[in-house]
Amino acid sequence: MSQERVNNTLMSFGLTRMDAHVYILLAKRGPLRAIEVGKALKMSKPQLYRSLKSLEGRGIVSATLEHPAKFSALPFETALDLLAKAKMKKALEEAQRIQDSKNELLANWQSLSIGDYSDKSAKFMVIEGRNNIYARIQQMMLETKNQISTMTTVSSLIRADQFGLFDVGARHPLKSKIKFRFLTELPEQSVPAMKTLLTEIAEANLNFEGRNPDLGLRLFPRMVIRDKDEILFFIKSRTDLSATEQDDVCLWTNCKDLVQAFTEVFEDYWRNATDIRQTISEIETGKAPQKTFYIDVAETAKKTYDGIMLSAKEEIMIVTSSRGLVTSWKALSSLKEWAERGVSIKIMAPITSENVEAAHQLSKHFEVRHVPLTYMETTIVDGQHLFQFKTPPEKQQEAPHFESAFYTSDPDFVEKTKRVLNNLWKGASAISAAPLSPLAKPSTSVSGSQSSVENALKMLREKNLLVSTSVTESEGPLLSLTKEANVDELIRAKKDKTESYEKGINIARAIWGQAIIHPPIDLNIPPILIQVFRIEQSNFAEKGDNMIVNLLLQTSKGNIFVPVAIVQDNPRTELLHKAVFSGLPAGENIKTVAEDELEIWSQGSNLFAGWTVPIPLLPLPYTLPPSSIMLEGHGSPKLCKYTVNWPSGYRTSARSNECQAFATFVNPSWKYAGPAVDGALTTDCIMITTPPEPEKKETKN
Repeated sequence: MSQERVNNTLMSFGLTRMDAHVYILLAKRGPLRAIEVGKALKMSKPQLYRSLKSLEGRGIVSATLEHPAKFSALPFETALDLLAKAKMKKALEEAQRIQDSKNELLANWQSLSIGDYSDKSAKFMVIEGRNNIYARIQQMMLETKNQISTMTTVSSLIRADQFGLFDVGARHPLKSKIKFRFLTELPEQSVPAMKTLLTEIAEANLNFEGRNPDLGLRLFPRMVIRDKDEILFFIKSRTDLSATEQDDVCLWTNCKDLVQAFTEVFEDYWRNATDIRQTISEIETGKAPQKTFYIDVAETAKKTYDGIMLSAKEEIMIVTSSRGLVTSWKALSSLKEWAERGVSIKIMAPITSENVEAAHQLSKHFEVRHVPLTYMETTIVDGQHLFQFKTPPEKQQEAPHFESAFYTSDPDFVEKTKRVLNNLWKGASAISAAPLSPLAKPSTSVSGSQSSVENALKMLREKNLLVSTSVTESEGPLLSLTKEANVDELIRAKKDKTESYEKGINIARAIWGQAIIHPPIDLNIPPILIQVFRIEQSNFAEKGDNMIVNLLLQTSKGNIFVPVAIVQDNPRTELLHKAVFSGLPAGENIKTVAEDELEIWSQGSNLFAGWTVPIPLLPLPYTLPPSSIMLEGHGSPKLCKYTVNWPSGYRTSARSNECQAFATFVNPSWKYAGPAVDGALTTDCIMITTPPEPEKKETKN
């Protein structure tokens, strides 16, 4: 009777009876492998995995970091709270009824108890739907012991208040000891809402601090960090904040390395931010630092800007937009005059295919580096004068946009902003020698300082590792490549041609992204090309995530990106990968991981890939630590067709709707933001891999 009551309760939250059986088994017996759960409950494999996926999506079951993965469940009391809060928005009365009968349910649960189990193994989960996401955040707040750090928007803070997150903090028994920190952008129109929110937080007696990023910085990504133990962050573009509940997707992990990496990102933003109350005061009163004013008339602003620029004697630091870089190129003759007078000029801007030529031309005379699309256009002259400009309208071809320009010569404000720009400059990336193409052959040189590295490179030079590729792009109409029927028809066609199908032809529909990463010089690691694939449909194996890691190495054919490691979460693809990459280091360095150790997820024009295990980059003495990479599509996609001829004799042909992508790479040791010319992204790709033709044997007459 008690067990039946528990079953019915779980089913009232939308779980199926089989989902409830799976949860109870995992919660009572501790971590189990999928095959053990299937045997115990006599479930078919498809039915079992549907239940596990459903329970994982609700955040009450997760998989451990081992292979094969073990599945474990949250304690029943925790699961009750999580499920009740997730359902609160849609069925408040029903959730309240469950909460009211919680004590009785717990008593029934205790009668079933066969011992407590606390699962602290590392996990990686995708949580979909706003209700499930905010329920998880509430759980994080309940489990906080020291600090909650949040990077979000004002609208998201208001939504969090509507979901009762601050009420949870107000009822927390340790609220006087817990620090609640949030970073948020504060536009002028959001000041009234923020003031109301601050009043509610103050009435709740929370130990909180809010800050607004300096330099007009746009926060990315939105995330919540608990005690440096776990993190939840949204997959969302910097500007797409209007998604519906169904569009909300979060990634959650308690992998220490990734939590540490994103904690460093948060702390970097936090250091360069101003108290939110001070920001509100400045907006409301119009007060700004001394010797500061807004120049509303564009012509006057430009005249003032040009006059101060002409007076430069030592240094000019410029943060500008993609179009602003082209504008600087057009003013090259004036900039060269400053350089000839000994004035140091540093320019930072997002690098794309539209301005990469301008960047290369400017870099012949000045220092030019890439920064993400997150900073307000800013110019500092001789550490004494500061200008900031609004983002120019889309139709305006030149930048900066002088209307309502901000100017100050206040020493404290200028010095603080200059420190921010200096830190930004240190982390900014240099311009790539050439834009990215599949397994491109850049002209930069590679050097290694360790003897073991030299020995490995010498061995690689003796092999012919050149991969020949051909790429074509089209400006014409894009093909509709994502319809499953298209791939099904291709697969059926190959199956009908038994001879071709039995040869091992692999057809797959996939989303993928790739980016060149330039590690810090002191790490002595050559440039890395990371390629990530999420196979959505294939005739060879089930869905799966795959990653190819390439290093820029010197070979007998010159400097080339060589595949040195493959990471996969579907063991069925190992034989195919070994065959395709035979003769390359990657063919001997295939790492099969659990599903929650490698996560690739795409939403809109964004793609996320993260891994929680170290990846050896054999045969070199390098290891790629647990990391994440976020790709943001830029520009209009083009129809791209390419063919890769592998040394093994295999050939991969692909066609996709592809666009450039900015890449943000984060791991515990360093953070890298790459230009769009170094990244590519598609959610629309069909790949066909064919084996080499069998050698024909001579026959005697």
